[in-house]
Amino acid sequence: MDLKSGYPWWAVKNGLMQAFPPLERDLRCDVLVVGGGITGALAADELARHGHDVAVVEQRDIAWGSSAASTGLLQYEIDTHMVDLAKRYGEDDAVLAYRACAAAIPALQALARELRDAGFGDAQSLYFASRRRDARDLSEEYALRAKHGFDVEWLPPEDLKARYGIEAPAAILSRLGAHLDPYRMAYRLLGRLQRRGGGVFDRTVVRHVRTTSRGIVATTAQGASIRAGHVVFAAGYANQQWLKQDVARNRSSYAFITDPIDPAVLGELGRTMVWESARPYLYMRPTGDHRLLVGGEDDAVDIPARRDARVEKKARTLLKRVSKMFPHLPLQPAFSWAGTFAETEDGLPFFGAHAQHGPRVLFAMAYGGNGITYSMIGAGLLRAAVERKPHPLAKLFSFERVSR
Repeated sequence: MDLKSGYPWWAVKNGLMQAFPPLERDLRCDVLVVGGGITGALAADELARHGHDVAVVEQRDIAWGSSAASTGLLQYEIDTHMVDLAKRYGEDDAVLAYRACAAAIPALQALARELRDAGFGDAQSLYFASRRRDARDLSEEYALRAKHGFDVEWLPPEDLKARYGIEAPAAILSRLGAHLDPYRMAYRLLGRLQRRGGGVFDRTVVRHVRTTSRGIVATTAQGASIRAGHVVFAAGYANQQWLKQDVARNRSSYAFITDPIDPAVLGELGRTMVWESARPYLYMRPTGDHRLLVGGEDDAVDIPARRDARVEKKARTLLKRVSKMFPHLPLQPAFSWAGTFAETEDGLPFFGAHAQHGPRVLFAMAYGGNGITYSMIGAGLLRAAVERKPHPLAKLFSFERVSR
C-alpha cells in the first residue's frame, strides 16, 4: 500500500537510521506485531517491557509508511468534540477518552526521555473558531473541559489578536500539548527492542494468519512460519485488508515544512500548535529547530498517483492560507508531502480483537488526528488483552461500539 507522496520531512531529516534484516527462518514468540511504524513500535515496547517475547515484522523499511508522513502532533483534543462524544456515548465515556489522551502525552514524554533523542517538545494547543457560528460550539466545549479540570483558557477575539495575531471570533488555549519526531522514535524503540533480544525484521510481508487453540501461525511471503500466542496488526491503514467490516475511510492529507525562522519573529507560534474548527482543518506546529510544519487541505483521494499529482498545488494553497493569517512571517517552504490517513465516524480508534478472527488476533487502529496519543493508550490496552486483564477503555475503543 503506497501511503505517501513527495518528501516527508522526518525521512529527509533522519535518513535510514538503522538496518534490520528480513525474516528468513521460522520463528516462535509470545506476540507477533505486524507493522514497524510508531504504533507497532509503541505496542512492542509496552509488551516487551512487561516480560513478553516480541517479534516485529514490517513490509517496508522501518517507519517508512504513514509514520514518515505524520506531522507528529500530540494532543489530548480529539477530532470529535468532547460535547459531541458525550451526546453519543455519555459524558463519563467522553471524559474518559479525553483524560486518557491527556495522560498519554506525559507518558510519551517520559518514554522520549529514556530514548534521549526522539524529537519531543512541549507545546500549547490553540484551537480557534474558523467562523462566527463556530464560536458557540467552542464555548460549550470550553465549558465542559473546564468543568472536568482540563487546563484551558478562553480567548475572546481581542486577546487572540493581541497574543497570536489571529483574527477569529474566539479560541480555546490548552496548556497541555507536545510534538515529536515519530519516525525517529519508532527507530529508537525498535532498535532498543532488538538490543534487548526481541526480533525486528523489515522487508517481511505476512501473507496469511491461521488461528489455533493455542495461538496463531503466520506465514510470510518468503515462506517463513511464525508461531505466537497472539498477533497484533499494527500496519496502519493497511490493517483494513484483514477485516471484512469497513470501520474507517481513507483520506489524503498534505503538508509542508518551512526553512528555519528567527524565534523572535515566531513569538508565541514557536511554542504553540494551531488548528481550527473547520473540517477539514488547517493546522501548524513548531519544530525543535524553529521551523513551522503546516498541514491540511485533506481530501477523499485514495489513489496514490492522484495524490502525488496534488502535492505541489495543495502546498501552495496551504502557504497562501498561512501567509494571509500571518503576513509578518517569512514562510519559505523547504519540503512538501502528502500521506494517507484514515478516519472513523466518531473520531475514536479501535484496539483489540474482532469477532471475525477471535481473541488471539488483535488490531491497533489508531486512526484520526490523535494517532500517536491513541497508539500510546492502545499499547497498554493491547497488553491488557494479551494478559487477559480488564482495561477501562476496552469497550469504548473496541469494535463493539460500531454496532451501538
